[in-house]
Amino acid sequence: MRRGFLYLVAIMDWFSRKVLAWRLSNSMDAEFCVEALKEALSKHGTPEIFNTDQGSQFTSGDWIDVLTDAKIKISMDGKGRWIDNRMIERLWRSLKYECIYLRAFEKGSQAKAGIAQWLAYYNAERPHSTHGILTPNEVYDSKTEPMRLAA
Repeated sequence: MRRGFLYLVAIMDWFSRKVLAWRLSNSMDAEFCVEALKEALSKHGTPEIFNTDQGSQFTSGDWIDVLTDAKIKISMDGKGRWIDNRMIERLWRSLKYECIYLRAFEKGSQAKAGIAQWLAYYNAERPHSTHGILTPNEVYDSKTEPMRLAA
């Protein structure tokens, strides 16, 4: 943003690429991340494994406690290994180029509304290349293996 920074966290199902929960904050504390995590777990259940990078929010006691209390195995990317987390990195790139850079939000409330609108579009309307013609919602809801496109 022109004045200051906003921080975004998204909880994503890697198979379907569906964004299960997200939060926006004007500080880098762990609380907004923990809130998104708790929402995803309460709405979508507990996965066997949860992967993050090694950011301070994801190594905080509050974050780790939520995962260990739910008996979820914790997986963290290697230092400097962006490719370990390529699914969420691709989401960030798409969000920036298809939403944030085009709108240049002035206020946090505008950014929150714009990001909410784009993520709803991403989940419900935007087909993902991995899934052929299916959206993340369709793949997540069907829980079936996506059809692979012939090369």
